[in-house]
Amino acid sequence: MIGSLRGTLIDRDLSGGVLVDVDGVGYEVQVTGPTSATLGDLGTDVFLRVHTRVREDAITLFGFASQEERRCFDALIGAHGVGPSLAMALLTVHSPHGLRQIVAMEDTEALSQVPGVGKKTAARLMVELKAKFDVTFDDELVNISSTVATRSGSSERDDVTSALIGLGYAGDEIRTALAVLPADGSVEELVRLALRELSRADAVGAPR
Repeated sequence: MIGSLRGTLIDRDLSGGVLVDVDGVGYEVQVTGPTSATLGDLGTDVFLRVHTRVREDAITLFGFASQEERRCFDALIGAHGVGPSLAMALLTVHSPHGLRQIVAMEDTEALSQVPGVGKKTAARLMVELKAKFDVTFDDELVNISSTVATRSGSSERDDVTSALIGLGYAGDEIRTALAVLPADGSVEELVRLALRELSRADAVGAPR
């Protein structure tokens, strides 16, 4: 089995495939749109973690720019009814971080935005992925709320901002989320609403 490839990016196509030259041998690898964008221009040296799928009629390589993306892919294909193509579609629309948030918030609507995922499939996936991702959003919110509550003299929106920064969001994303939040609410509730808005914004802006 091929577990990784290090070589030169020599071609890419609109279907999500890239061609990587490794010591004179060209490997066709299926990647998501976001991963393809991170690989750079043709001629760039690249490294991809690889999942090898062997069938009677074909051997297909699926490539990932990060270990997190590869692990998320493995979790997805371990769910009932999710093959590599659907897993790649999910990772094209939602980042691994975004998927964890979606599953933690049980946001089936966000999953349904992925081509090939209907409402019934999204509901079933939600149950399976919550176990596979081992996420408990309420516990995460408690930890966030406990941390920001120790800060004296801060408003709820300051606390929400701190929580979002801690989760890795940038200033523009945070300002967009804060703009749609209600005037009142607990820190836990406001963080939940902000993350829901950010997840939907990621889905709208992701490459198709």
